[in-house]
Amino acid sequence: MGLDMRLLFIGDVCGRAGRQVVVNRLPDLRARWDLDCVVVNGENSAGGFGITEDICDALLNAGADAVTLGNHAFDNRDALVFADRQPRLVRPANYPSGTPGRGATVVETQKGARVLVVNLMGRVFMEALDDPFAAAERELAAAPLGHACDAILVDFHAEATSEKQAFGYFVDGRVSLVVGTHTHVPTGDHRILAGGTGYISDAGMSGDYDSVIGMHKEEPVRRFLQKTPGGRLEPAGGEATLCGVAVETDDATGLAIRIAPVRLGPHLGEARPDFWEP
Repeated sequence: MGLDMRLLFIGDVCGRAGRQVVVNRLPDLRARWDLDCVVVNGENSAGGFGITEDICDALLNAGADAVTLGNHAFDNRDALVFADRQPRLVRPANYPSGTPGRGATVVETQKGARVLVVNLMGRVFMEALDDPFAAAERELAAAPLGHACDAILVDFHAEATSEKQAFGYFVDGRVSLVVGTHTHVPTGDHRILAGGTGYISDAGMSGDYDSVIGMHKEEPVRRFLQKTPGGRLEPAGGEATLCGVAVETDDATGLAIRIAPVRLGPHLGEARPDFWEP
């Protein structure tokens, strides 16, 4: 059918610290692990809220093949303008018809393989968009695994683990990887589902973990204690950890044969894909 591939997904880049760790470390990781395709979630990369064109370009220039978004996709109004002209920027496909940008894109690797990257947003405890399950059906019907593409990566940006898990089973056997984003906390449930789809409930964030989900601790703590208006939430600026998930696909099916978490930096226990380490 296609080619075996090494896919790396990097979780939510939060603020300057998150951008720096990705830009500084991704070129070496790309070469060291001989990566075919890298996807980065960038929806918190501009001051914690949204993305700018310059930041998107910096992530792409560092080695990302595509940048996905989420509920903060258009917090920075710059994205309303450049989303249409940047084919490698992917916002949730279940935004209403007419929303700027695209919900999926096909990345062609240096080896000539095609990777479909799909971004979807959950609805439980989130702003209610269109049905992500129906949107997934449309995207997968338009570019089915093994016919129009050699691998499919889905960034499912959602709050509830139940919704993420249900979605994983819904597309099991039809996509290479379902990776959850949004909560900024890496989960330990990475596995390959019965049908061959790699799955993790949340890849975690790339940012400073000496924080409250990437933000300076003081204001979030004060809000829980006082329940009154206060200062702005600002991204923490200490040394960041790069978090994500690594997947290797089978050359005959495009489905996952290996999966491992990636955590590189302080505050969390480091994790690397030992099947790629020399």
